Amino acid sequence: MKKLSARAIAILTNCTLSLILIAVAAVCFLPVAGPAAGIEERVYRHGMSEDGVSLMINVYWGTNEVYGMLEVLEEYDATATFFIGGSWADDNTDCVREIAARGHEIGSHGYFHRAHEKLDYEGNVREIAASIEFLSLVIDRPVTLFAPPSGAYNDETVEAAENMGLKTILWSKDTIDWRDLNEADAYRRATSGVVGGDFILMHPMEHTLKALPRILSYYRSQGLRAISVSENLA
Repeated sequence: MKKLSARAIAILTNCTLSLILIAVAAVCFLPVAGPAAGIEERVYRHGMSEDGVSLMINVYWGTNEVYGMLEVLEEYDATATFFIGGSWADDNTDCVREIAARGHEIGSHGYFHRAHEKLDYEGNVREIAASIEFLSLVIDRPVTLFAPPSGAYNDETVEAAENMGLKTILWSKDTIDWRDLNEADAYRRATSGVVGGDFILMHPMEHTLKALPRILSYYRSQGLRAISVSENLA
């Protein structure tokens, strides 16, 4: 039997991934019994921990800053949840694996940063399924959390996520670091009035990275631990 060429292997790999994604999407279209609570009550904006806060780091850019954040988090013995965009992960698989290898949680932030509130059920499934399938293959573990880009969603978004076994996550505090490029603002918004159970949204920005040691020092001074979103929910 002749040895397969690199091109043939690549084609077979892509075909296999496509079949997996189709299978995932097909399963997600099946009706399942869902909770009776309204959609808003099925979106998680706060955890249950009395002494734990969770950094939600949404990633579609900032590879160098991500690596920098990993160093700071390790220095402060802190754990974070990185909600990763699939299109960024596709170009940064080594970084994604490094995040997981250092013990941090990885959630989905969609694949192409779509406006999920404008998507129907099938559109939400395609966007979310592509991201969780790719991320799961990269880190070799299930993905169980989904944070909609810009915090925008509709009923179909939450239904689609639930039918894929995902919790939809939003934040209780927003640093707005993507807009206000200021270290002091990032620090203030991540620490002002913070309590156990808070989910603090941030991004891999240069000024946020600079503020991160001070943020984690403040949490420590208040007797708060930086923990993953899943641990906070538990």
